Amino acid sequence: MVPTNKIAGEEFWEMSGPIKHIVMWRLRGETQAERLAARSKVKTLFEGLRGRIDGLTHIEVGADISDVDYACDVVLVSEFTDSAALKAYATHPEHLRVREELGDLRIGRFQVDYPIKETGA
Repeated sequence: MVPTNKIAGEEFWEMSGPIKHIVMWRLRGETQAERLAARSKVKTLFEGLRGRIDGLTHIEVGADISDVDYACDVVLVSEFTDSAALKAYATHPEHLRVREELGDLRIGRFQVDYPIKETGA
C-alpha cells in the first residue's frame, strides 16, 4: 500500500484488487422511535445506491439489534472493484446526495477499508 492524495479531507491508500469499505454510525435520536426512524432512513438511502455507482459491487446496511449502550446504530458494508472505485465513490453525486439528505443525523462515524483477499474456495 502506498499513501496517495487526500480527497474530501480523508487520506486514501492505493490498494490493488477489491476493497471492502465498512462504516459504522451512531445516530441522533432522543427516543426509541426517533432512533428507529433514523436507522431506517440510513438503510433506505444507502441501499438506494445499489446499481447506481460504477465499481460498487456489493452494498448492505444492517441496523443494530443488540441495544447495548456502546454499540453503533447502523453498519454499511460495501465492496469496490479497487481503490480507484472507492475514491470515485467518495465524490460521486449520488453518494454526496445521500450524505446531504442525512445531514447531521449521524453523530459518530467509524470506518475501516481493507483489501479483500481471494481465498480460492
